[in-house]
Amino acid sequence: MIDLSCVQANSSIQEIKEVADFAKKYNCICTFALPAHTPILIELVKDYPQILVGGVVGFPDGGATTKGKVAEAHELIEMGVNELDMVINIAWLKNKQYGLLLNDIRSVVDEAGDIPVKVILECHYLTNEEIVKACQIGVKAGVSFVKTGTGWAPTGATLENVKIMKDTVGDACEVKAAGGVRNLETLLAMNKLGATRFGIGIRTAKAIFEGMERSGSEVY
Repeated sequence: MIDLSCVQANSSIQEIKEVADFAKKYNCICTFALPAHTPILIELVKDYPQILVGGVVGFPDGGATTKGKVAEAHELIEMGVNELDMVINIAWLKNKQYGLLLNDIRSVVDEAGDIPVKVILECHYLTNEEIVKACQIGVKAGVSFVKTGTGWAPTGATLENVKIMKDTVGDACEVKAAGGVRNLETLLAMNKLGATRFGIGIRTAKAIFEGMERSGSEVY
């Protein structure tokens, strides 16, 4: 269930290598780096076909033009990514420019074809009503997942916003929790609320995985 990431502005090449190592050791489903470093990650896990590599689109602010996001998605797909996580245009959502927002998401979904797209809402900046509306638009655009956040905002996934998102999308798509998933207990609680994928940074993942090993957990 874990997407292991290294997507902070100061993420190092060494941490990207650690993402690959931890993903192999703990059988994580997907790995992420920033676009310029994605080819490194692809090379590091190429002998482990069960480990996917994802690409981030419009990251972290979502304010790129729709054409820019489509071009970024196209380049990442050409690199060989298996999934795309794209950030919504938050201003369009807040300004109720829903047609622009729908086109923004749908354009990336169309470019992705069979590649799953997870749309990042960045819930920290949204009201509950805006979270619901963004989920509805994401479903209409054909996304595979709605996702709580990038990990760059002051807060990310909470039990409340995971529940709101799952209640809104039902079985139309899945929910990914990211940002603020700091321990195994939180992860499992969010899983019970309906989150089926978790974005965890390498710095936090070290503590989670090593804590699981110390406790003798076989969750992974």
